Amino acid sequence: MKHLISWFEIPVRDMKRAQTFYEAVFGLKLEVMEVGNGLTMAIFPAEPGAIGGALCKHNEFYHPGESGCLIYLNANPSIDAILDRVKEAGRPILVPKRKISPEHGSMAVFKDSEENRIALHSNE
Repeated sequence: MKHLISWFEIPVRDMKRAQTFYEAVFGLKLEVMEVGNGLTMAIFPAEPGAIGGALCKHNEFYHPGESGCLIYLNANPSIDAILDRVKEAGRPILVPKRKISPEHGSMAVFKDSEENRIALHSNE
């Protein structure tokens, strides 16, 4: 098994708002796709063989909020830079940057534009 995580989906209520938030915070461009049956996805860029994921909006299937799954997104080389952009976007930091251990790096948790808890991990 190459990676334990093969794909992730972050539920959203407002796709445009969530797309704007994630593009600003991570400095990337998401590809929006209307999949059909009321499902809209905004795909995170990923190199071939890398773990991929998407923002997902479907009123009957995805329900964002604090009780949703907690995923860890790669914040290398610096959690601090991403947390600064989260603050600039007006979103709260739920768990400030903290060291997990010297061999496991650091983590933090913030609340995104859709009220999901999103964790960050870096090697620093």
